[in-house]
Amino acid sequence: MPSDLPRYTLRIDPVLLSKVAFIARENDRSTNKEIERALRKLVSAYEAENGPIALDSSAATATAD
Repeated sequence: MPSDLPRYTLRIDPVLLSKVAFIARENDRSTNKEIERALRKLVSAYEAENGPIALDSSAATATAD
């Protein structure tokens, strides 16, 4: 089933990617979902410390390098 979610190419150290893939298998998730989960935890921790991140409508599809 195709997804309408935005795509982002991630350049990552191969050893780190292998370790994330290992953790994903242990958690019965795809590597992509494991990375997404880690990013959600990162954003949640940031917002808990600094307050909610307010986005305008154009920021929802923007990506940073």
